[in-house]
Amino acid sequence: MNSQGRDMKIFTANSNPRLAKQMAEILGIPLGDSEVTAFSDGEIAVNIGESVRGFDVFVVQSTSQPVNRHIMELLIMIDAFKRASAGRITAVVPYFGYSRQDRKSKARDPISARLVADMISVAGADRILTMDLHSPQIQGFFSIPVDDLQGMSILAPYFRDRFKDNLSEIVAVSPDLGSVARARNFSHRVGVGLALIDKRRQKANVSEVMNIIGDVKGKTVIIVDDMIDTAGTLCNAAAAVIEKGGAKEVYAAATHGVLSGEAIERIEKSYLKEVVLLDTICVPADKRTAKMRFLPVSGVFAQAVERIYTDKPISPLFN
Repeated sequence: MNSQGRDMKIFTANSNPRLAKQMAEILGIPLGDSEVTAFSDGEIAVNIGESVRGFDVFVVQSTSQPVNRHIMELLIMIDAFKRASAGRITAVVPYFGYSRQDRKSKARDPISARLVADMISVAGADRILTMDLHSPQIQGFFSIPVDDLQGMSILAPYFRDRFKDNLSEIVAVSPDLGSVARARNFSHRVGVGLALIDKRRQKANVSEVMNIIGDVKGKTVIIVDDMIDTAGTLCNAAAAVIEKGGAKEVYAAATHGVLSGEAIERIEKSYLKEVVLLDTICVPADKRTAKMRFLPVSGVFAQAVERIYTDKPISPLFN
C-alpha cells in the first residue's frame, strides 16, 4: 500500500500492540523496534531500538485502562521521538481517554480533556489521529491538527448488510440526548428509522429511563452510542425499548468498548441479543462474552496514516 515505506515508521506502546501490528502489515512496513517497560518504582522506561531521524513517525496508543499509565507511555514515547529528531510525529489514539471530562458541570470541576490535549501537544506531537471523540468540541482543545475518524463508517455497513432484507423493520435508537446526532448519522447511513430515549441521570454511571420518543413496537432496535463503559445506560435502554416500547429484539452498536465495573455481567443478563464494538480498545478474553462482536479498525486507520503521510485529505474516509 505504501510505496515510500523507508520514510514512514509505526511504533506502539502497550495499550493496543495488535492494532499497530495490523496497521503496519496493511501498509507493508515492519512495526518499529521499541520497548516500553517500567522501573521497579513504577516509572515508565522507553527504549527506541532504531533511528527515526527525519522519519514520519506514527505512535499507536489508545489511552484506555489503565488510563494514566497509557497516557504516560504515550507522552514519554512522543518525547523520545522528538529528542531523536523525528521529522513529524503523529499520535494515533484510537480511543481518547478523559474525553467525557470536556466541560465544567458544576463549580470547581476540571476540564481534564483539555489538560490531556495540552500534555500531548507539549510532549511534541505534531498531529492527532483518533476516532469518535466523545464531544466534537474536544478537537478545539488541541493547538495541533486533529483528524477524528468516524466509527459509523465501519458499524453502519455491518448492520446494513446484516438486515438488508428488512430495513423497514429496523429502528436506530439514541440512549440519551447526547447521542442523538450519532444515532441520526447511523440511521441515515443504514437507511432505517430513528427514536430517542429520554432519561434523567441521578448520579455518575446511574440512569433512569423516563420515556421513549418514537415508535419501536414490534421493531428490531439498534441502540447507538460512542462507547460502552459500565453498560448501565445501555442495559437500561435495552430494557426500556423491550418492556415499555414493545420492541421485538435489541442490538447495540458502539465504537469503544471500555467495559469497566460490572459491564460484562450486565450485558450477559440484559435483553441485548448482540453488542457490536470496534477494536479501538484491546479487550482481554476475560472481559468478552458470547454476545459481543468486534469489528477491526486497522484498515481505516492504515488508510488515514497513508493519507497523512502523503499529504492527502482524510475526509473521504468519513464516507
